[in-house]
Amino acid sequence: MNPILKVDKIEKYYGSKSNLTKAIDNISFQVEKEEFVAIMGASGSGKTTLLNVISTIDKVTSGNIYLNGEDITKFKGKKLDEIRRKELGFIFQDFNLLDTLTAYENIAVACSINKIPARQIQTMIEEIAQKLGIKEILQKFPYQLSGGQKQRVAAARAIITKPLLILADEPTGALDSKAATMLLRQMKYLNEEEKATIMMVTHDAFSASYASRVIFIKDGKIFHEILRGDDKRKVFFDKIINVISLLGGDVSDAL
Repeated sequence: MNPILKVDKIEKYYGSKSNLTKAIDNISFQVEKEEFVAIMGASGSGKTTLLNVISTIDKVTSGNIYLNGEDITKFKGKKLDEIRRKELGFIFQDFNLLDTLTAYENIAVACSINKIPARQIQTMIEEIAQKLGIKEILQKFPYQLSGGQKQRVAAARAIITKPLLILADEPTGALDSKAATMLLRQMKYLNEEEKATIMMVTHDAFSASYASRVIFIKDGKIFHEILRGDDKRKVFFDKIINVISLLGGDVSDAL
């Protein structure tokens, strides 16, 4: 089986020769189709840089990143824009909704950018809104929505065009525990029922316990990874906490 994402011996340096910071140090891994992978690590571990180079926001210093078999580190200009638009979906911690547009219109933007015919957009939005429990708020503006509702709108926008890979950057970071749990359950639904492939960066063990695999990053390198398998979520959560303690971080920061 060909992976959706293959990260091959990537490195990322910042600074000059006299003051060089190695944010990513020879990392390799892959994400299979329909997988839900969480990337965990303390602040400064390199997990955000890793997400940035996979999302094409930043460029690697060396190594290669393959998306559906294509080396996206070689792309520039319009080709790179096309990859971002068609193959990647994004869920950000701060929602990134347009304040002057309704929830419906915020979701529709993703369809319009991908030149989906207007007659199809309404049906697509109604279907995804039903699945994410936001049908009743589609005509509201972001300022009228709770944090959880905003994030579910953002999730709908990310998934509606069925991109190859959903990249989620601390998606529960701005949510209370109830809203976070609801969002994570819906992300799990998107993964299991809608066959979405998700890679989520998080410092939160509770969030990571919804994934099927967790990769731990320390000092720019892969420290460890664990598979959920048939474990119940609570058992998997406890395993994640055990690895965090080995990382040497403050476990309380991950709860």
